[in-house]
Amino acid sequence: MIRLSFTVLFLLLTTQFLSARVLTVGSGGYSGLESAAADAQPGDTIMFAAGTHAGGAAVSDLHGTAQQSITIMGAPNETVLIEGGVNAFQLSDVSYLRITNLQFDGQTGNGVNIDDGGSFDTPSMYISIDNCHWLGIGATGNNDQLKMSGVDNFTVRNCSFRDGAAGGSMIDMVGCHYGEFAGNRFENAGSNCIQAKGGTRYISITRNLFLGGGQRAINIGGSTGLPYFRPQNADYEAQEISVIANIFTGAIAPVAFVGAVRCEVVNNTMFLPEKWAVRILQETTDSRFQQCGENILSNNLFYIDAAAAAPSFNIGPNTRPLTFLIMNNLWYNADDENWQGPNTPVTDMHMILNQDPLLTAPALRGGNFTPASGSPAIGAGSGLTRDVLDFNGHLFRDPQTIGAIEADTTTNALRTLAPPASFQLTTWPNPSHGQLHVRISDMRTGGQLRIHDIQGKRVPQTERWIDAQSAGSEEVTLSLNNSPAGWYFLIVESAGGLRVQPFLLQK
Repeated sequence: MIRLSFTVLFLLLTTQFLSARVLTVGSGGYSGLESAAADAQPGDTIMFAAGTHAGGAAVSDLHGTAQQSITIMGAPNETVLIEGGVNAFQLSDVSYLRITNLQFDGQTGNGVNIDDGGSFDTPSMYISIDNCHWLGIGATGNNDQLKMSGVDNFTVRNCSFRDGAAGGSMIDMVGCHYGEFAGNRFENAGSNCIQAKGGTRYISITRNLFLGGGQRAINIGGSTGLPYFRPQNADYEAQEISVIANIFTGAIAPVAFVGAVRCEVVNNTMFLPEKWAVRILQETTDSRFQQCGENILSNNLFYIDAAAAAPSFNIGPNTRPLTFLIMNNLWYNADDENWQGPNTPVTDMHMILNQDPLLTAPALRGGNFTPASGSPAIGAGSGLTRDVLDFNGHLFRDPQTIGAIEADTTTNALRTLAPPASFQLTTWPNPSHGQLHVRISDMRTGGQLRIHDIQGKRVPQTERWIDAQSAGSEEVTLSLNNSPAGWYFLIVESAGGLRVQPFLLQK
């Protein structure tokens, strides 16, 4: 499991020093965000007074610090709406910001636009967005409610997005890295709810609800003009994107892999997709780019009807569908008890076919998607995950229930995940033909690496210890010459966290 549940180091954003000021916008205070931001210092709070404020603010070079962030917020316990403007906020080259308790509506460009100002080597970073609500947008083209270009180390939590532009995304990322979307609600999208493209990497999308997700509720990848990739030499649209424990209802396709490499879609519930269950595509065809492949689809619950039964997969040209790992999914066609199953490009290992998952009270626009007692989904997951939260915030069992909700929670109390891994992990080649090269950097402590096979068994003679002296930068080569072809998992664990990297061994 790719560990990308990014708690992000700046949860301390809520802690301010006693010297911090509150800069009020409206009610006799500052005229708008621009004038308040011009005076803001690390630790300050820019607070919008209750009521409606005009959008259209553009702010550059607004920086808090790791110890003293800058907060942009609506007045507590009040309704604060930022209405109209091309963008509600245009934030360029900013860092250590928290945005909270605001509503946005009626923008004619993008709702909130956060970018690196075109300076690709200095991304905007350490941005926290929580409890904000996008009510709609005043545009119908390729317009996004939250647009991020060149943003690293960020979280978007407990927000809602409604009525997106017909040709745009509710959230669009170009060249963004180390981010988490958790506990959000998306309803009535245009083209996509979340799109990750242009060299976007290390993103976790977990425990979100997608109601009417548009063309592709989550577009893992896409099509980006070559000048806009971050980094400029990226050879993928999206890499190491993790989609875990989400619920999807509606959408032409809940999930699309589009120029995506080494991404995973695991333990999600997908209810009545309108045309396809999964799409595998390649839209960026320049010769430098890897073709879409080496992705994982596991432990998902697909509840479909005739609309998405033939075919369930839409597979385009210039892709590598035979490199996908597909396993432990439950496929149920409510319209055909004799259905022969989806057109998976490779065998869905340990698939459960056409057994009713006994969802408690599902509905297209929401409901209770918990498998009831006796469901074939309970305890039928692969068991390869660890310390992963389900849609309701409970830890999955081992083996877990298939789908987004763990049904067996008798002694499974709510828990917070351990911190994400702070070190960097690179492996090559993938697919491997007998040897796997591993580079670890910025670990800062000692640790252990090892390889497990698809059944979870440790591969002999692949365990290595990394001592604290060499942990800053370490390269090792592991041999799998005596192992059969198939999928494997490299696990690297230290006091700084856990990373799991899947790879394919071909012979």
